[in-house]
Amino acid sequence: MSRIDFATLSPQDALDLAVLIEDEAEERYEDLGHQLEIHRTPEAAAFFRRMARNEAAHRARLQERRTRLFGDAPGTMTRALLWDVEAPEYDEARAFMTVRQAMETALRCEEKAHAFFVEALRHVREPQVRALLAELRDEEVEHQRMIRRELDRLAAGPAIDDEDFTDEPTSQ
Repeated sequence: MSRIDFATLSPQDALDLAVLIEDEAEERYEDLGHQLEIHRTPEAAAFFRRMARNEAAHRARLQERRTRLFGDAPGTMTRALLWDVEAPEYDEARAFMTVRQAMETALRCEEKAHAFFVEALRHVREPQVRALLAELRDEEVEHQRMIRRELDRLAAGPAIDDEDFTDEPTSQ
């Protein structure tokens, strides 16, 4: 899961962690958007860029809250304590990726983040930290609903399998 001792998180630590999670996800969505632009799949790239903007907006709200509550007090949380909590895996981008595949990737990420917060809540007793983590868990459910609604609106496109684009072996 991560190297975080959730039982000892302070409210400031929990907010710092939430900011870092959003920051990581925003950065990864930007990376995937760039990769897909290179692969000439602009619709999927645009979706990942939109997800990056969503993560950035959520991070900004969390950072504003953190600043309001704790000012510029130094934090103890670092990105080294977490990995891919909400961020897509680096190898999620595929040549010829469809918007549907991009949305399915994002949905898996929202489900992964939800599971992270559910697991974290099992170890937290501090009421303010529990409340924040429960709020973040519930937001992930709402993000899943948003993506599912978009998936439902998409017309069924042709099934694309990565194997369709794999070169056949050739003799040397």
